[in-house]
Amino acid sequence: MKLKTRLMWSAVVMVVAPLILTCAAFVGLGLYRFKYIYDNASNMPDTTYELSAGTLQAFFLQLLFAITIILMITSLWITSQTYQSVAKPVWKLNEAMRQISRGNLDYSIATEGTDEFSELCNNFDVMRRAVKETMETKVKYDQDNRELVSNISHDLKTPITSIKGYCEGIMDGVADTPEKVDRYIKTIYNKANDMDRLINELTLYSQIDTNRIPYNFHRIDVNEFFNDCVEEIGLDLESKNIKLTYSNYVESGTRVIADPEQLRRVINNIIGNSVKYMDKPDGSIDICIIDNNDSIQVEIEDNGKGIAAKDLPNIFDRFFRTDASRNSAQGGSGIGLSIVKKIIEDHGGYIWATGKEHEGTTIHFVLRKYTEAGNEQNTDY
Repeated sequence: MKLKTRLMWSAVVMVVAPLILTCAAFVGLGLYRFKYIYDNASNMPDTTYELSAGTLQAFFLQLLFAITIILMITSLWITSQTYQSVAKPVWKLNEAMRQISRGNLDYSIATEGTDEFSELCNNFDVMRRAVKETMETKVKYDQDNRELVSNISHDLKTPITSIKGYCEGIMDGVADTPEKVDRYIKTIYNKANDMDRLINELTLYSQIDTNRIPYNFHRIDVNEFFNDCVEEIGLDLESKNIKLTYSNYVESGTRVIADPEQLRRVINNIIGNSVKYMDKPDGSIDICIIDNNDSIQVEIEDNGKGIAAKDLPNIFDRFFRTDASRNSAQGGSGIGLSIVKKIIEDHGGYIWATGKEHEGTTIHFVLRKYTEAGNEQNTDY
């Protein structure tokens, strides 16, 4: 019952109930007294007036007592209704505020009533849950940021140490031949590129967090694009003694709408992840492009350490690590695959992973084909 309705009924009861009960008491006592006088009239011929006056006095005293009892009962009922409707919810709200001020965000005051104070309590409880979710999100966000800083610091420390070591080798004359100097300089250059990649990854992470990744979409020829990627990746994998196999089953002239730079980043992040966790001396990576009628499916398979079945659905989550103690030694910011997922989804595609632990992992992603009926964007790649 709404508070307004309840107060109206209380006001009605406060006026009507005492009036009705008083009238009933007056009539009832009056009838009783007059019946008493009538029944005993024959026994009091000379003192009728005195007895009648005493009877009336007793009648009014009893009536006054009855009215007092009626008003007390009515007052207690109204007080009880007021306490249940107003005082109790206010007390619950005060207690909830005290609990929240002490950091207890699990204290609930949700009720099943329909009056205004019940709605107030329920709205307060909704606010409490929202504050709790916000606090939990903030704690998780702060924890993720600390982990990101820790991971990036770890990854930056490794190339910086190498660069310092090779520079000292050149300055101290350890590289005493032109060939050694050239090899040291190339190593320094590669380590600097690793640092640049990490910084770019951090920048892209901040753009993902604000949903502001810059895209420049083009119509890309699938065969040309992946042939170039494989040629570039093959040189790097060859230097790491990892065998690369490439299969393309897409018809010539097939195109997709994509940002070449960001799509290349997807391929490099997936390959880089495979290389990082390669635990076999005869490592291999297979890239396969499959034609799926109105889309293309890209599969990148490795024979590395693999991922447990329970962890496969989570590997694209930000900062997820299948084995923190094992991964910490190998570095990695923990956001590479989450960046991959974000880019693929922004291209209108989807991505997932399969594989077995100790046998290898396969990353699959699908992109829609471009057709002449679709919307044209920019120029050809």
